[in-house]
Amino acid sequence: QVHLVESGGGLVQAGGSLRLSCAASGGTFSKYAMGWFRQAPGKEREFVARITWSEYNTYYSDSVKGRFTISRDNAKNTVYLQMNSLKPEDTAVYYCAASDTYYVGTNSNRWTYWGQGTQVTVSS
Repeated sequence: QVHLVESGGGLVQAGGSLRLSCAASGGTFSKYAMGWFRQAPGKEREFVARITWSEYNTYYSDSVKGRFTISRDNAKNTVYLQMNSLKPEDTAVYYCAASDTYYVGTNSNRWTYWGQGTQVTVSS
């Protein structure tokens, strides 16, 4: 059982930056693909970014590509999401997720473990 705890959310003006962190415990972090999803009010949860556990291959949704960067530190059991050039439409609850499938898909149903989420609000 993997336990995930997100932090780093908050209120920021458009054009600003935030860095989210997700600390994992209870499993072998270095053997899990890690990802970030988000859910805005009234909308379905959507994929944001994913990173594999070795080779650190990354994949992003088109809406955040070039602005967000996912990274991980296996020694600290932590995955990060650096968010730059934030837009009001990035406002959502951001969730960290883990999967033991190397090239896990972007559908949230394919991810096994989830954090409780952290709120990101971008003001215009």
